[in-house]
Amino acid sequence: MASFFDEIARNNLKSILLMLLFSVLFAFVVYLFVIFLGGGIFSLSIGLIFIIGYALFTYFAGDKVVLAVSRAKEADKGKYPQLYDVVEGLASAIQVPMPKVYIINDPNPNAFATGASRKKASVAVTSGLLSMMNRTELEGVLAHEMSHIQDNDMKFMMIAIVYAGVIGLVAAFIRNMLFWGVGGNRRSGGYLILIAILVGILAPIFAMLIRLAISRRREYMADANGARLIRNPAALAGALKKLLQYEKDPRSVPLANANELTASLYFSNPFKANSIMNLFSTHPPLQDRIDRLQKMY
Repeated sequence: MASFFDEIARNNLKSILLMLLFSVLFAFVVYLFVIFLGGGIFSLSIGLIFIIGYALFTYFAGDKVVLAVSRAKEADKGKYPQLYDVVEGLASAIQVPMPKVYIINDPNPNAFATGASRKKASVAVTSGLLSMMNRTELEGVLAHEMSHIQDNDMKFMMIAIVYAGVIGLVAAFIRNMLFWGVGGNRRSGGYLILIAILVGILAPIFAMLIRLAISRRREYMADANGARLIRNPAALAGALKKLLQYEKDPRSVPLANANELTASLYFSNPFKANSIMNLFSTHPPLQDRIDRLQKMY
């Protein structure tokens, strides 16, 4: 058995350690490129500017893009009073401004939170989720999403995305330089060239795996924080059990407008069950999340 606070602290620590590992990989890849391979600094600078510009755009305008891509429509308070009531109650409990509430017309039961800050957050739920969950289970799902807002997970994951993007860019430069025979500190020995080849190939893969691992840890943390918020882990576990049943149903359908870039935002994997191996998934397995919640107090 583990308390809410133990589970929150454990996953927060693991996600921070993963981010530190990410920082080490990031620094090593850039150091290798600049010091050992030499050259290409101008191109690298242009690439970094592009990556940082993309990250800033995603951070400040990404929520609008995500909502548009997901075809989310702002929910009518008169038509969805229970939804607004639950979100308002949770926002008051964690003392954040009331987020905007959106509906996605899709049978796949899912939800997500997005926004550049707590003051500019949005919550979206699918019509499938609303039709499947009772009020208690809906409260559990939304407590999870509001926890993402409370913990500023958008900022946390943005750092991971920037690291992954820069590592991928630098690794591509390294591969191209070696392919065309440009650069390379020959006086330092051939082993550095071998290291560069390995980094050029493996660094983007490691970066992706670390980013996905961080995403999964933040999902565990949001589960624990959401359960703590409503003091009812059974509510969230019950919602996850329904999603697990839906996932196993051969008639289930993936979320229509989800893609690889927006997948990590959702409450559960928006794709068809087993379409992505757990190691390459943005979310932990549903059964694992249920088991953890059932052991929580």
